[in-house]
Order: sequence, then C-alpha cells, then structure tokens
Amino acid sequence: MDQSISHVRIEEIEDTLCQVAEIKAVRVVASPEGHILEVHVLALPTKSPKQLVRDVESTIMARFGISIDHKKISIAQLGQEVMPSNGSKPKDDRAKIISIHAAVSGVHSTVTVHLELGDVECVGEATGPASQTGRQRLVALATLNAIEQYADDTNSFALEDVTVTQLGRERVAVACVAHVSPLGEQTFAGSALVKQSEKDSIVRATLDAINRRLGVLKTT
Repeated sequence: MDQSISHVRIEEIEDTLCQVAEIKAVRVVASPEGHILEVHVLALPTKSPKQLVRDVESTIMARFGISIDHKKISIAQLGQEVMPSNGSKPKDDRAKIISIHAAVSGVHSTVTVHLELGDVECVGEATGPASQTGRQRLVALATLNAIEQYADDTNSFALEDVTVTQLGRERVAVACVAHVSPLGEQTFAGSALVKQSEKDSIVRATLDAINRRLGVLKTT
C-alpha cells in the first residue's frame, strides 16, 4: 500500500480531517518525497487528545489508505471557555445573510454585504471597477471583509478567484479563498447554485468555502 501522499493533495487530507466533529483546523506538513512529517490539529476540548489522535489516524487510513505514526500528530485544544456551560454541543457558527446591496457610480461599483454571525452582525464593503467580473469579485471581497470584522487579528482571508459558471442545466457560483492563520495558509473552495440572484449565490459560495472555519476564528 502506498504510504506517501503523492497520490493525494495535502488540502484533501486537511479538508477531510476538518470534517471530524471536534476538529476546527488542521495543518499537514509533508516532505518533498510526499511523506507526512507532521499533522497539527486545533480541536474542541470534548475528547481527550489520545482519542483525537486515534481519530486522525483512523480517518487518514480509512479515507486515503495511509498509515501515520501517532507521534507525528500534535493536538492543541481550545479552552473550556469556548464550550457552552450547559455541556451541550457548540452552536452553529455558520453565517447568515441579512442583506446584499450593490451601487454603481460612473465606472466604479460599491458592494455592501450584511451578515449575522452568532449574536454578532458584521457589514463588509468593497469598491472597484464596475465590470461584470469586477462586480463578482466585489461581492466576494465584501463578504470576506465582513468575516474579517468577526475574526480575531490572527486570521486573514484573500480571495483567490470567483466565477459563475454553467454546469449542465444549472448556473453555479464558485469561490476560492485562502485562509492565513498561525497554523499556516490553507486554500478552500465553495460553491452555490444560482437560485435567487447571482450576488446572493456568490456570497453563499464564499461562505461555503470558509463556514467550517468560522467556529475557530473568534475564541474570545
């Protein structure tokens, strides 16, 4: 069995591990030959570090057929203060769209995106060229601007690209976002069917790329 990661992308492993309930962020370090050297995990304190290590080992083996030495896995757990006092599961931190507004003045366009994140409302704004491609980017940039107001100073986002494309009979918005944190840089993609408006779908695609990371962006 191939024990290197040459047949998969590091991002695939990181994204798969982030789907484990307790895990909030992952950074995988590999050698030039494609062997896993380190796996750094940031997790909620609902399981013991030993159990989380076993979960990481099992997930990588089951999904990719790669065996990893448990000594290469490091676990950092968030403080108990981020957990609900009644012992219930953390609430859903996914962002909700309140409003999206776009205005064109001459050759420039300004987009304002109003989001609700938990009990916090954030407004993001972006201004730039009023071209069709430019307006699509502005919607995604305003969305990320709103998210950065919610996040702490150790997290930052960059829009790699955004587009609306035709897939079969459906139009789909796709966004690619880079997330920079103390764990390093990770790139994620999100998508959303165009059902209401193109702007709405671009916001949803941008959020889809980062929704699973929102719970760890603000821990104070």
